[in-house]
Amino acid sequence: MRIVLLTRATISGRGTRDLPDTHPGMMEPKARPRRRKPTIDDVARPRRRKPTIDDVAREAGVSVATVSRALRGLPSVADSTRRRVVEAATRLRYQADPSAARLASGRTMTIALVAPFFGTWHTGEALAGIEEVLSDRGYDLLITASGLASDGDHFLETVTALDRRVDGVLTIDLYRHTPEPAPLPALPLPVVTIGELLRGHSGVAIPDEEAAERATRHLLELGHRRIALMTSPTQNASPVPELREKGFRRAMADADAGVDPSLVVDGRFELEGGAEAMAALLALRRPPTAVFCLSDLMAFGAMQTCRELSVAVPGDMSIMGFDDQEVASAAGLTTMRQEVRAMGARAASMLIDRLEKPNSAAVHEQSGVELVVRASTGPPRPGRGRSG
Repeated sequence: MRIVLLTRATISGRGTRDLPDTHPGMMEPKARPRRRKPTIDDVARPRRRKPTIDDVAREAGVSVATVSRALRGLPSVADSTRRRVVEAATRLRYQADPSAARLASGRTMTIALVAPFFGTWHTGEALAGIEEVLSDRGYDLLITASGLASDGDHFLETVTALDRRVDGVLTIDLYRHTPEPAPLPALPLPVVTIGELLRGHSGVAIPDEEAAERATRHLLELGHRRIALMTSPTQNASPVPELREKGFRRAMADADAGVDPSLVVDGRFELEGGAEAMAALLALRRPPTAVFCLSDLMAFGAMQTCRELSVAVPGDMSIMGFDDQEVASAAGLTTMRQEVRAMGARAASMLIDRLEKPNSAAVHEQSGVELVVRASTGPPRPGRGRSG
C-alpha cells in the first residue's frame, strides 16, 4: 500500500511528496544499495526478456483482449478459456503491469482522505482503521489537510481537483455547521464521512449528545450534584462540544441539578488547557465535586493539577473523560469509549462498497459509545454531593 501526502501546492499540480517517515504507519526509508559493477560473466550471460501479454496470448491461443479480460476476472470469458489463460500466464511467469490494469479498468485504485488536521488522537485512530481496509483491498491512500473545518470552499475545491486522481474521498470531521444532516453540492466523486452525517452520502458518527448524557448520569448516580463541565466552545468550529454540552445539561435538568455558570470552563481540548481549567475550578469559593471533561486529554490535565495540589481523586474530586485513549486505562480514568479505529475501517469499507455498486443508496450508521468505569470517579464525601 502506498501513502502519499498532498499539500495545497500538490492539489494545484505543483508537486507531490511521499508521506514523511515520522508517520506512525510508515517505515524508515532504506538506504539505496550500491550498484554492483558488471563483470565479464554478466556481459556474457544473456538477460531473460520479461514476458508480455502478447506472449501469454500466443501461448494460450487467444487474443490479447481475451487475456486482459480473463486475468481481470471479467464475466465475458468462458471458464475453459480462463483456465487456459491462467495456466499460460503461470508457465511464463507473467505479471500484469498494475498501472496498465488500472488504466484498462478506468479506476485509479486510490482513495483520498481529507481532514482539517492530522496531529490528533482521533484522526490518527481513524487513519489506522482506514489503512487496514484499503491495504487489504489493494487501494493506495492520498492524504490532504483541508485547513479549518469551516473552510468549506477549500474542501469543495479539493474534491474537484482530486477528480481523476482518486476513485473516492473519505472525510474526517469536516463539519457543515448544521444540526441536521446537510447536503453537499454535486461532487464529481463519491464521498463517505467520518464524524458527521450528510444527506446523499454514506457516513459513520457517534451519538455525541446521548453519550454525554450517559456520562453525566454516571456522576449523578454516584451522588454528585455540583458537577463542572470542561469544554471548548470554539474548538475548530466543530459542533461536537455543543452537542455534548446539550447532553450534559439535559441529564442535569432531568435530575433537578442546576448548572452553575462558573462551573462551565474552557479546557481547549488540550492537556495544558485541562490543567489550567482544573486549577481555576479548585480556586472557586465552592469548587465542584466532579468534573466531566469532553476529552481524555483535558481529563489528564485535570488529574495532573489535582496531584500537584494534593486533591484526592476520586475522594475529593471525581474526573470523567471522553474517548478512552490508550493511556486512559493506565491512568485509571473513567471515560466514554468511542471506537474510532473501527469507524475509520467501516467508512473505508462503505466507500469501496459504494464504488463497486454505484447505484446503491447512501447509508448512515452510528457507532456505539461505551461507559468505562475506572478509579477516577466515586461518591462525593459526605455532605458535599447534594449542594447545588
